[in-house]
Amino acid sequence: MTGERPPTTSPAIRTIAMPADTNPAGDIFGGWLMSQMDLAAGNLAALTARGRSATIAVDAIRFHRPVKVGDEVSLYAELLSVGRTSMKIHVVAWRRYRDREESQKVTEATFTFVALDEDGRSRPVRP
Repeated sequence: MTGERPPTTSPAIRTIAMPADTNPAGDIFGGWLMSQMDLAAGNLAALTARGRSATIAVDAIRFHRPVKVGDEVSLYAELLSVGRTSMKIHVVAWRRYRDREESQKVTEATFTFVALDEDGRSRPVRP
């Protein structure tokens, strides 16, 4: 991971890791980070589907480094593929210490979403 740089595109979301999100060791819970990643993927899924969608799978989540309290976490989402009713979205999370400029990749995963109609049933991604 040495020499890697965050994407030059705008992040899907950016947030700050807070003390309430820590485990007993003082690191940010992996579940908190995964939920932020799901939010980032969900933003792209809603835009792509032009409406409601839901997470149906998360593949190959990898935690590369811990996130600490006060880190700025930027989450980048990339649409990998679109099926009839589903979308695969890869999300990469980067951390930046509050007082430094360099960033580190911390987590990545691929999320699968399905487009939903008003009744919660699957529908074509692009109506």
